[in-house]
Amino acid sequence: MGKVFESITEAMYRFILEQPMFFVATAPLAADSHVNLSPKGMDSFRILAPNRVAYLDFTGSGNETSAHIAENGRITFMFCAFTGAPMIVRLYGIGATVLPESAEWESLRALFPAYPGIRQIITAEITRTATSCGYGVPLMDLVDQRNTMIKWAEAKGEDGLVAYRAQKNESSIDGLPTPLAR
Repeated sequence: MGKVFESITEAMYRFILEQPMFFVATAPLAADSHVNLSPKGMDSFRILAPNRVAYLDFTGSGNETSAHIAENGRITFMFCAFTGAPMIVRLYGIGATVLPESAEWESLRALFPAYPGIRQIITAEITRTATSCGYGVPLMDLVDQRNTMIKWAEAKGEDGLVAYRAQKNESSIDGLPTPLAR
């Protein structure tokens, strides 16, 4: 049975650290807009405190998370056990986009590996956590993390990434503006 908590428990902390991937969900306020759900990996998630987390957000085909956070702040993270005992952990919170020009950037950036293509860091103040059974999640074996994004970012180079973000990441698919590094 699922349980609800006010913060990340020690058991959740250990569980989250073991997961090679997680999911991030955000949504705009307009009823006719699109909910966004994105898978993430590559050692990009950090628990900063029982009620605060951060993850590296890489340059991608869209920037929905940042646009939705700028509009309403809502964000949910989900971690699933694909090996071992079934379990799902969800973290609900209020997100913020930290850009390279932000005062907080250097201290947060230092917590993660040096990857090419980092666009921003998403932080969240966690207001609720929950566990659920995960009985329907399949058992799967991790072969490896993909390196496709790293190779793509290296091939683009920093100037190419800036141009790509200007073309593809300045607004959501529903036309909401995104904070974007200049």
